[in-house]
Amino acid sequence: MSETVVVPKVDKLMRLFLLGSAFLIVPIALNYGFAPAKTLPMFLTMPDLSTDQTHIYRGVMSLYLGVGLFWAVSAFNPAWQRVAVITVIGFAWSIAAGRLISLAVDGRSSPLLLIYLGIEIFAGLLGLAVLAAADRKLKR
Repeated sequence: MSETVVVPKVDKLMRLFLLGSAFLIVPIALNYGFAPAKTLPMFLTMPDLSTDQTHIYRGVMSLYLGVGLFWAVSAFNPAWQRVAVITVIGFAWSIAAGRLISLAVDGRSSPLLLIYLGIEIFAGLLGLAVLAAADRKLKR
């Protein structure tokens, strides 16, 4: 008795969403970590960075680039697409949750960070819509 393995097809909407997410996260990552002592004060109200802070921002940059790479690779791997979309949602909303907590506890942030908050909330909602569309397609 042979077992049939079901291989998912590439979902073009998921692919587009994942590539868009990967593309969007690269400049944000580079803004945080490529030259944080120069770029961050241009966009955010922050004093000169210490070496420890620079290390933290470069770590954040690498984390962002790493998940972006996972999303880009997953866009072309049907077996990974759904999980990758879920990680976009989790990534975006977890950062948004931290920003919302900070808004409540610390007060209003720089305009750029408020823009990032809007993008993160929107990315999570869009990811849910992409998953719902994929589920509707499967049911047909």
